[in-house]
Amino acid sequence: MLKALKLSTIPGAPARGEILCRVDDIQDVTDGGAKGFRFGEGPDEVRIFLLRQGARVVAYLNACPHVLSPLNWVPDRFLDPTRTLIQCATHGAQFRIADGYCVAGPCAGKTLTAVPVEVVNGEVRVGE
Repeated sequence: MLKALKLSTIPGAPARGEILCRVDDIQDVTDGGAKGFRFGEGPDEVRIFLLRQGARVVAYLNACPHVLSPLNWVPDRFLDPTRTLIQCATHGAQFRIADGYCVAGPCAGKTLTAVPVEVVNGEVRVGE
């Protein structure tokens, strides 16, 4: 089950309708690739990453449900070697791209927190 997120409840998070990036900013992200973004500073910093699958863009908070650490150690590297699953660099948990469900690892059965996004006029924005 996909966890719904109210970004408005998280200090430093972008608000509904706020631009996360322009579609041009992720044109270099290959199909099935990902890109991370940071909003806010210090303890209010919020990390989000976008994944592109064709014309579809999905986004999640960059926090593994196991220990809430960032999923990546290397910038923009969120996927396993097959590029079919999101993989946590800390403990190897693996998540489905489509819904963030953990299929293997220490948090099996939990989900990443989805961030609603929509593409409007060439911009990726926080959705409802």
